[in-house]
Amino acid sequence: MTRELVWTGFISLDGIVDSPGGTTEGHPAGGWVFRTPFDPESFSLKAEELQETTALMFGRRSYEAFASVWPQSDDHADYRDLPKYVVSTTLDDGALVDGWGEQHILRSVEDVAALKKTDGGAIFVHGSAELARNLADAGLVDRYNLLVFPVLLGEGKSVFPRREQEEQRLALRDSAAYPNGILKAVYDVVR
Repeated sequence: MTRELVWTGFISLDGIVDSPGGTTEGHPAGGWVFRTPFDPESFSLKAEELQETTALMFGRRSYEAFASVWPQSDDHADYRDLPKYVVSTTLDDGALVDGWGEQHILRSVEDVAALKKTDGGAIFVHGSAELARNLADAGLVDRYNLLVFPVLLGEGKSVFPRREQEEQRLALRDSAAYPNGILKAVYDVVR
């Protein structure tokens, strides 16, 4: 049995992922998650994910963004001791943040494929749109946990390819709609 690889994130109705750092991260429309009326129930998916997360995975840029906040954040305390995997060809061990649990650098999608064959539970990929696209192209993403926000942005970073590709079918596992317009959509990748 292989470990399940899950991409989780906030996404606009037209498929753009958020960059909470906004223009700091080079995303002019970033921060729209925080401009949506807050409803705790609409974020219940994040609490559900904690129950099954056994490891976290990031691309280099997302790792650097999250590592500057999450280790000290009480909201993310449950992630502190989980193993973390950073997929990067440029990051070195000296760039890993101290006090944020066991951390490993993977250099390729082949390394991710090998990790999926090890014992353990679900590995959650947060942010990391480019990494998610590469992993999906390699057939390694098993599920998408989406919180779809009622906003249209036109362009920006997407977790999904913006080119013609072979059809990839998804099966709806769970869904919900919330008063603030956010939709929860959890899809399994059909193989």
